[in-house]
Amino acid sequence: MSKTVTARTQFLAANGETYAYRRFGSGTGRPLLCLQHFTGTLDNWDPAVVDPLAAGREVILFDNAGLGRSSGHVPSTIAAMAEHVFAFLDGLGATCCDVLGYSLGGMIAQVMIQARPSIFRRLILVGTAPRGGEDIMHLEKPELARHLADPNLRGYKVLQKIFFTPSPAGQAAGEAFVARLAQRKEDLEPPSGKDVAQAQMAAFREWERYSGERFADLRQIPQPTLVVNGTNDAMIAVRNSYWLAENLPNAVLLTYPDAGHGSLFQYSESFARQATAFLASDSAAAPY
Repeated sequence: MSKTVTARTQFLAANGETYAYRRFGSGTGRPLLCLQHFTGTLDNWDPAVVDPLAAGREVILFDNAGLGRSSGHVPSTIAAMAEHVFAFLDGLGATCCDVLGYSLGGMIAQVMIQARPSIFRRLILVGTAPRGGEDIMHLEKPELARHLADPNLRGYKVLQKIFFTPSPAGQAAGEAFVARLAQRKEDLEPPSGKDVAQAQMAAFREWERYSGERFADLRQIPQPTLVVNGTNDAMIAVRNSYWLAENLPNAVLLTYPDAGHGSLFQYSESFARQATAFLASDSAAAPY
């Protein structure tokens, strides 16, 4: 049985809040902290991605403040979200780990690694953008808005449309992804409501603004980084991943064809294999 499906939700009190998380897996690798996408909770992690990663290390899935069964309110800035992750890691007693930041989670990871670089050894940034990026979660775009407004799309089914390309292969992969998420029947997180979405959208708009030299902050991140995206990401345009790879001094870029925001789920076997090899490397350079 899938570890992702059967892992029990745990709770940690820290920073005046109670954070929901799941922790599973074993091996000699550094723990891997996984930070989730827009409105996503613990339940949105795909077993086809997380289970292989947990075969060689402990995996920690985390719900930030105001998400799922975590207490508090969702912050309206990425920096404030990062502070909650710091409080959680400090509460766990975690001193060094790797991090997989997906979408919104990748932005939080960038803030964290600059604020406390000793915490992270290696960084995986999937479907995300640097500060000062463009075309970040503009849900009013017709190709997204029509699916989000469709009353026939409920729950995970909307993800099939907005995370995956409209090609037959993309939609088949999306259907399989939805089926994998639906395997978990118990110990579920409540779905995110409009208040969560509004706060996170405000954070995206703030993230698009920058001062000083654009992308200069990225050049201060020496950790080996694997940047991943689909070539047809309608939610966070792939050019943001190119900017990450061009400006991070120790980065490798991996793009998947005919794939959108959910590229890691569409190509789960390839992604898990590439991510595992990247995390297992002890060399200073990002290539594995």
